[in-house]
Amino acid sequence: MRILSDKDVRKVLNVQQVIDLVEAVYKAKSDNKTETWPTIFYDFVPGRADMDIKSGYLKKEKVFGHKTVTWFADNEEKNIPILKGLINVFDAESGTPLGVTDGSFITGIRTGASGAIGAKYLARKDAEHLLVVGSGNQAIYQIACALYALPQLKLVRIAGRDKVKLKSFVDSIPLRLQSEFGMEAVTTIFEEVDCLEDAVRNSDIIITVTSSRTPIIQMEWVKKGTHISCIGADMAGKQEIDSRIFSNASIILDDKEHCMQVGEIEIPLRQGIITESDISGEIGDLILGKINGRMDSEQITVFDATGMAILDIYAAKIALQRAEEHNLGVECNL
Repeated sequence: MRILSDKDVRKVLNVQQVIDLVEAVYKAKSDNKTETWPTIFYDFVPGRADMDIKSGYLKKEKVFGHKTVTWFADNEEKNIPILKGLINVFDAESGTPLGVTDGSFITGIRTGASGAIGAKYLARKDAEHLLVVGSGNQAIYQIACALYALPQLKLVRIAGRDKVKLKSFVDSIPLRLQSEFGMEAVTTIFEEVDCLEDAVRNSDIIITVTSSRTPIIQMEWVKKGTHISCIGADMAGKQEIDSRIFSNASIILDDKEHCMQVGEIEIPLRQGIITESDISGEIGDLILGKINGRMDSEQITVFDATGMAILDIYAAKIALQRAEEHNLGVECNL
């Protein structure tokens, strides 16, 4: 089996590859060629430290596996990454372990791809202004993937609680896009948000990547025709947007069962603001044309993505294959 470090993984995966493979997994799920198994969550310190274990099976690729990822906010003060994880990949015909990869980059980039894909298929075609709510670890991945998937974007605003850190992050974006993602000559304008309400009112696309347990975005702020990709809510009790936003929106999910349990729609369902019948379907069905998404230019659309292990597993499988071709990583016998 082969073991890949974060540095190895970054050498063999790029943004466009990951966007393509995430779309491929969404379509495979729609065609019943995947299995996702129950997720294990644990809060060590609510809102500050948690972990989850996700697993699944890709039938066509003949691999299965699991990912353990941890998020410890206090690590920032210790100058160590706040997000850590490992992805384990197994051969589905023999059960043989194929390899282990660091999970940080794969988790970040496939999550970024999900937010961007939601906007690609649900936002208005003339959408030019993106708002990213949250300036933590995930923000740069959302921005990089959005710029690849939505080349028409002219302005990206970023909102964050700590204004000093927010300015530092925004100032670093062009260099990080170049050094971490190979994106040259980016002409998009990047701005930090002073007033969230004003930013929401003037955005065509909103991507939320926070750990909030109370709505950050209010219904009254959201203009007609806005698309929202809700990425942060991945555990029971998390909520980033006002439940009322869902009442007249087209709702698309990455995994219906999981989103109903722990996604952004969990609380609106429990409140009775929406019912299961209000859900349009899953993103793979939309990509394949099995269902409709946006019906007109004034409709609000919401993509609720909690994340699936099959995305990590497939990305790790591709990384392991490419690493073998380039003789990267460490080989070992069990």
